[in-house]
Amino acid sequence: MKFIDEARITVEAGNGGSGCLSFRREKFVPRGGPDGGDGGDGGNIYFIANPNLNTLIDFRYQRFYKAQNGQSGQGSNCTGKSGEDLKIDVPVGTIVLDAETHERLGDLNQAGQELLVARGGFHGLGNARYKSSINRAPRQTSSGSEGERKELRLELRVLADVGLLGLPNAGKSTLIRAVSDARPKVADYPFTTLHPNLGVVHVARHQSFVIADVPGLIEGASEGAGLGLRFLKHLSRTGILLHIVDIAPVDGHDPVEDVQVIVKELEKYDTELLHKPRWLVFNKIDALLPEEAEEVIQKMLKKLGWKAPYFSISAISGLGTKELVRALWSYLEQNQASKDSEE
Repeated sequence: MKFIDEARITVEAGNGGSGCLSFRREKFVPRGGPDGGDGGDGGNIYFIANPNLNTLIDFRYQRFYKAQNGQSGQGSNCTGKSGEDLKIDVPVGTIVLDAETHERLGDLNQAGQELLVARGGFHGLGNARYKSSINRAPRQTSSGSEGERKELRLELRVLADVGLLGLPNAGKSTLIRAVSDARPKVADYPFTTLHPNLGVVHVARHQSFVIADVPGLIEGASEGAGLGLRFLKHLSRTGILLHIVDIAPVDGHDPVEDVQVIVKELEKYDTELLHKPRWLVFNKIDALLPEEAEEVIQKMLKKLGWKAPYFSISAISGLGTKELVRALWSYLEQNQASKDSEE
């Protein structure tokens, strides 16, 4: 299925039903008085977070959503039926914004969460409501108010515990294939990954976490170059980032520059993302002799002034990936425990 992470739609809640103008008419009761009932309220529109959805593609085909109008009131003080609410399923992780004011209306980040996005119109009043000691036969009624109409922008941000960063061909897709159940396309050319991929990493029974791979960044991404920038938002919800570095580039350039390119693009795009916990993962160490790989890594760490954790792996052979997975699980578990204690 094609991955769509943005959509623009129009929603219109139901209008309120009008009040009824009616007088009681019975045999031997020539002046029965007003008995016009109120109209029904218009239907509301809700979004519901559905964990079984993972794309906004349906909103590309249907862009207008209308809730049911309330029915008009009737005689004999009968109230009109309220319009049915319209409930629309969206993927978990959907952010809803007003397309005109850019106001954030809600963030549906939990399964089953509901968000009211358009309120139905209020019912009109029947003439029975206007009866008074002064006016025994009112002919006044009111119409129902219109339901809210809004232009909405939907943004989907995938929910993952771990996010992968790196240049194209650094080995991110190979790593996610090696450690999870995800099967992204892997090939020896840039931009093999065209949209985010999610994989579940099973550590042990009842122990798992979700990892996200997004298209690689290139220099100039913050100005629109390449594919990765528009997908960086998907990493904003992750608990930790893995910065994947090709330790032995085929063109022989310095891997330190690769790291610096990503850091510079993050600085321009989102400093909050830059300061998220980030580990360096040196990939393709099997392309060098063990002593040579260790020497290259230590030189890189010194040049970068790197103090955070780092790992050496070969995603294609699986070397070092088990240690990486165990370390990630330990970190995520400790991080969750500290959050629980704060609450």
